[in-house]
Amino acid sequence: MSTSRYPKYKDSGVQWLREVPDHWLVGKIHSFAKKESGHTPSRQHPEYWENCTIPWFTLADVWQIRSDNVKYVHETKELVSELGLANSSARLLPAGTVILSRTASVGYSAIMGREMATTQDFVNWICYPQCRPEFLLYVLRGMRTEFQRLMMGSTHQTLYMPDIAKLAMSLPPVDEQSTIVRFLDRETDKIDALIAEQEKLLTLLAEKHQATILRAVTRGLNCDVRMKNSGVVWLGQVPVHWVVCTLRRVLFRIEQGWSPECINRPADGLEWGVLKAGCLNGGVFNPVENKALPETLDPVAALEVLHGDLLMSRASGSPKLVGSVAYVSEPPPRLMLSDKIFRLHPMGWVLPRFLAAALNSVPLRLQIEASISGAEGLANNLPQSSLKDFWIAIPPEQEQEDIAAFIETETTKLNTLKNEVERVIALLSERRSAVIAAAVTGKIDVRNAVSQELAA
Repeated sequence: MSTSRYPKYKDSGVQWLREVPDHWLVGKIHSFAKKESGHTPSRQHPEYWENCTIPWFTLADVWQIRSDNVKYVHETKELVSELGLANSSARLLPAGTVILSRTASVGYSAIMGREMATTQDFVNWICYPQCRPEFLLYVLRGMRTEFQRLMMGSTHQTLYMPDIAKLAMSLPPVDEQSTIVRFLDRETDKIDALIAEQEKLLTLLAEKHQATILRAVTRGLNCDVRMKNSGVVWLGQVPVHWVVCTLRRVLFRIEQGWSPECINRPADGLEWGVLKAGCLNGGVFNPVENKALPETLDPVAALEVLHGDLLMSRASGSPKLVGSVAYVSEPPPRLMLSDKIFRLHPMGWVLPRFLAAALNSVPLRLQIEASISGAEGLANNLPQSSLKDFWIAIPPEQEQEDIAAFIETETTKLNTLKNEVERVIALLSERRSAVIAAAVTGKIDVRNAVSQELAA
């Protein structure tokens, strides 16, 4: 990549732009593109939701653009009717319209690849002739820090329309926009390919982690041990001296917590907090995933989470997260169980650290997923009665200790590799953002780089 500075700059008068090339225009985005907001037709009129044929981009579609490597969107999860649009402030927008998510998943952007409408969660721009949609898209992706600044101090992650109306950009001539877009397409494709390779490595590490746990909790650490048929399809062959039984024999008590109406932020200082089901995602206890208990409510001390506890998520919006288990080590004080979490009390002959690993293994996951009710996005629940009927293989106590220690050691090694890969991904993502921001604000002159590419 051969780039340089422009020969002459001027002060843009805009904080995030700073100096821009002298021949570039500076102005509000709505000076270069017509701003449109989306809307949702009234649900109180069923006739607005009949004969729906028009693509309607909603928050359910944001997943398509979260990676920032999707430029055009063509499909939507929902459709809206012509009658619904006619009776709302939303309207059908042309292909080439640039969309920006302004609530919940703030700052993600794309270009409509076909005519569609959006909800009020998006702000949309129809570019005037002097502004290429692809260039505006890169501008929006280059001003992520500006979006973060505007959201500061807000309880809800939202970009408000008055702030959006003030958003400014710099605009080079159309042919230069095309050059910058070509440059960024090429450079971001290179970075995205590197990120994709690192993400593949993360997948391989996760598979290695799961395979390590699976072998240890179903085969043990002795490769020469005699095996027997467990009689359970989920478990297959297990060491001959292990006990195969249901969790009914393993657990002498299952507690469930309390979920009062809490403040939507983590507990701070001397406050009590109520844990969210997400505190157990990935089989790792995350105490930050809690909501503060209001001062008007008295805490239930008996529900406080303690060192050595074994916790399991009972319910979640995603079936994949139901049944996540974590062993708790030295938690902060004043955190209570919610009613979406089980506290499992194993018999004295079962080590909680071993049981945590076994419950997170593939055989138990299969049983959990076969037992929960509901579907993706709904309330998925794991009944205690089903949990007690899950089959498991338990080795002698010393072997449980050895297996738990082995899994912890291997997990530490794999997590070290995982953290390094994630660090590389973060650096590549930062590089991607920096290149975009530099190009769309004129901090680098990419015209020569593109000319060299075309001449090659």
